[in-house]
Amino acid sequence: MKVLQFTIPLTHDKSVIAEKVYQSHHYPHLHRHNEIQITWIKNGEGTLMAGNNVHDYSSGDIFVLGANLPHVFKSHPEYFVQNTNTQVETLTIYFNPEGTLASMFDLPELRSSKMFMQQHQQGFKVPLNISDDVSQLMIGIKNASGFDQLIQFLNLVKGLTNIKTRLDPLSSYSNLPSITENEGIRIGNIYSFIMQNFSEQITLEDAAKVAFMTPESFCRYFKKHTGHTFISLLNEIRINEACKKLISHKFESINTIAYKCGFKSITNFNRAFKFITGNSPRGYVEAYNNNLINLNRAAS
Repeated sequence: MKVLQFTIPLTHDKSVIAEKVYQSHHYPHLHRHNEIQITWIKNGEGTLMAGNNVHDYSSGDIFVLGANLPHVFKSHPEYFVQNTNTQVETLTIYFNPEGTLASMFDLPELRSSKMFMQQHQQGFKVPLNISDDVSQLMIGIKNASGFDQLIQFLNLVKGLTNIKTRLDPLSSYSNLPSITENEGIRIGNIYSFIMQNFSEQITLEDAAKVAFMTPESFCRYFKKHTGHTFISLLNEIRINEACKKLISHKFESINTIAYKCGFKSITNFNRAFKFITGNSPRGYVEAYNNNLINLNRAAS
C-alpha cells in the first residue's frame, strides 16, 4: 500500500500557514506531515502522543513538533460527549524548512536556527516562562499577511532559537516507520481505546480485538509502529494519570490512586512508577512540593 502523509493545505502565495481551530475535539488519528508544527493550546485538555512518548497538555501549553514526527492530540473523553459546552481552541503554525523556505534557512544569518530545528526533530514543549511571548508572536503571524507575516515568522524563529533552558524531547524513538492513512486511523483507535479504559482491567487481547488482529500479530504491529509494547504504553498512561492525581491532593491515599488508575497491585504500581518517573510516589510529591516552594520564593 502506498504510504500517505497527512497533507497540510498550502496556497501558492504563502510559505507559512497559520491555522486557528475551534471545535469539539482534536483530530483523533495518529498522523505525520513534512512540516514542522507549533501548536498553542489556547483551550483544551488531553494527552499528546508524540513518537513513542505520552504527555499531558492543558490550556496555555505550546508544543513544537518536528517534521514527520508521528503525533496525535487526544482530547479527554468529556470532549466527545454530545450536547456539552466543551471545546478546544488552538492556533497552529506550519512551515517546512526543506520546502519553499529552504533557501532562506540556508542564509548565514539563519544557520543557527536551522541547526536548532535539526537538533530538536523529536519536538519539545515551550518553557512556561516564555510561552506568553511565543503565543503573542504566533498571534502576530496569524493576523499578518504577505511580507509582514514573514517578518513575524522570523521573529518567532528567533525567539525559539534563543531558548537557553534545556528542552527535553517529546519522543525518544526516532526510527518509527512511515504509516499509511489506514494505519494512522487504526493506531488512533487503539490509543482511544486505551485512553478511555486504562482505569479498568483491560488486556492485550482486548486491544487486539479493537485492531481486528490476533494477539500475536497485534504485539508485533504495535511495537513496530509505536516503539512500545502494549503493557509499557498502558503503564505509562496510567502512571501519567497517577502523577496528576498525586499532586491534586484530592485523594486519601496512594493505594486509592493506584487502584483508580487501573493497577490491581500496589507493588506493581510502585514498581511501574519508579521505572517511569525515576522516583517513588511519595518522593514524586515531595519533589513537586519543593519545586513549588522554590518557585514561590523566586517570585517573591
